[in-house]
Amino acid sequence: MSASFLIFGLLLTTCSIAFASDPSPLQDFCVADPKSQVLVNGLVCKDPKLVQADDFLFRGLHLMGNTSNNVGSNVTQVTVAQVPGLNTLGISMARIDFAPMGINPPHTHPRATEILTVIEGRILVGFVTSNPENRLITKVLQKGDVFVFPEGLIHFQKNIGHGYAVAIAGLSSHNPGVITIANAVFGSNPDIAGDILAKAFQVDVKVFDKIQSKF
Repeated sequence: MSASFLIFGLLLTTCSIAFASDPSPLQDFCVADPKSQVLVNGLVCKDPKLVQADDFLFRGLHLMGNTSNNVGSNVTQVTVAQVPGLNTLGISMARIDFAPMGINPPHTHPRATEILTVIEGRILVGFVTSNPENRLITKVLQKGDVFVFPEGLIHFQKNIGHGYAVAIAGLSSHNPGVITIANAVFGSNPDIAGDILAKAFQVDVKVFDKIQSKF
């Protein structure tokens, strides 16, 4: 094998690695234009001349979210949907409020790693590694503790204290997405066929008819 062919192969390998991650922004900012009719993988940039300070602003993260629901938690998102100036910058955040014994149900962020900081309370957190191991990694967090949930893995949080708890999460995408496992499996539209779920979970199909009726 010639030296030139080896060098060519190394260059191809290097290029494939270089293009495997998102490119850096090519301008100061790309404020999202939700009114644009152009469809792209992301959001179109607003004309920079029309950009205002409010495009980079979110107010109210100090306010407690309403936790009066079935799971006892509320997530206040600060993503590109709330702050157009986050577009292309690869970051976002959220405030998570928990009633006593409230949970943030098992879910995934398909496009982001999450780093969580406990502001108040005691929170049990955990994530599950991918197949075939599916190992549960879990920890009880106190005020000031920080925990990381790797991108795409199923994770959860539960308030195990007697009072309300608050956490702030940072995410490595301006549009991280969220897939709540129970909603996706049992509340899809239209429903996933009961016989498929029954076989996957190895239970009687009537069990899933009952569960799906709640979603």
